[in-house]
Amino acid sequence: MKHRTRKSLLALLAAGLLACAPAAPRALGQSKEPAAHTQAAAASPRLQRVVDGAARAALERFGAQGLSEKNLAFTLVDLTDPRRPEQASFRGAEPIYPASVVKLFYLAAAHRWAEDGRLRETEEMARALRDMIVDSSNDATHYVLDSLSGVSNGVELPPEGLRKWAERRNAVNRHFASLGYRVGQGGINVNQKPWCEGPYGRERQFLGPKFENRNKLTTDATARLLSEIALGRAVTPERSRRMLELLKRDFSGKANDPDNQAHGFTGLALEAGARLWSKAGWTSTTRHDAAYLELPGGRRLVLVTFTTDFARERDIIPTVAREVFKGLAGER
Repeated sequence: MKHRTRKSLLALLAAGLLACAPAAPRALGQSKEPAAHTQAAAASPRLQRVVDGAARAALERFGAQGLSEKNLAFTLVDLTDPRRPEQASFRGAEPIYPASVVKLFYLAAAHRWAEDGRLRETEEMARALRDMIVDSSNDATHYVLDSLSGVSNGVELPPEGLRKWAERRNAVNRHFASLGYRVGQGGINVNQKPWCEGPYGRERQFLGPKFENRNKLTTDATARLLSEIALGRAVTPERSRRMLELLKRDFSGKANDPDNQAHGFTGLALEAGARLWSKAGWTSTTRHDAAYLELPGGRRLVLVTFTTDFARERDIIPTVAREVFKGLAGER
């Protein structure tokens, strides 16, 4: 994985989309993106009991190490009946720095752009999308976001130039706002690049003096997008299938890398016969996973878990997953 950040403040930050040459994005509220045709997952008291129990168990297990509610958020979606998806969450609406999980949103945006003829599907773009998701390459992500926004890094800009640059850099935010995602204050922000050492120039300007414009995701929003991909409802069924192909993880066997996306996160909780599609993200202060699961008993689940300030504790995410599975099994 190429998202191993250092402990400096800049290493924990992200800064947005760079450039090839798509048409300039429209202003917020003027997007012609098609409306989402996805049925929202219904809030489920049944699943909420499972989620509350899993949260309680995780907090109890790691409480002696200082884990508290503010360090944990997760969302569970049951897709077993795709006509009636159900959802519950623990702090699922809390905006959190997403690390490399944001790449899932850039992947979906790239397929939307390509479907609309705004992004050329070259061999180089295919290579970048693969490396961005399979290997979590930050460099590949920079290229993808360059191509989506039509602006790139460079020397600092004067205020008016930066305003125009930022308007184009917010292309992905406008796209997800048009689909009904809450974007901005209290919601998601998907306009920055992930970095290993931190941005310079106009990328640094765009983060804001106090880094207030860094990326943010909620586990609810992330679970919604991953559910749409899993159900074949993100962009088109064929493009959803192609996205899932990149997200597929083989968690069998062992890996030497403790941050391997198949073996270091939700996959640690899975039994033989389960199937996993996921996008993880981690820095020196965050550890997250967004997973779509098909379990041996037939359940189809999306489980998105974010943890903060406990990046070195690798068992929190699989503990949440195990407790969820235990709670679901207890319903029968």
